[in-house]
Amino acid sequence: MEVITAILSYGSRIQGWFFIMLGSICFLGFLYAAILPRFLMVPENHVGTAIQNDRYYCYLVPLTLPILVVAVYFHWLSMKLFKHA
Repeated sequence: MEVITAILSYGSRIQGWFFIMLGSICFLGFLYAAILPRFLMVPENHVGTAIQNDRYYCYLVPLTLPILVVAVYFHWLSMKLFKHA
């Protein structure tokens, strides 16, 4: 029984590290796509130029915060309604 618990715990630890690494890779990819191209030299390919001239992510991140606040509020409200139903 202890062996099964140890194996399940080890699997959960690997899964946790996987999600941490995946989140880090996504964060670094976003950082590269949204912030760093503005400070780098002019790229010679079309994709690099499109990323450098893009303004979508400059507006997306600040506008995501109010939506996040509304989503958290509705989540809290739905949990209150479920709890007292």
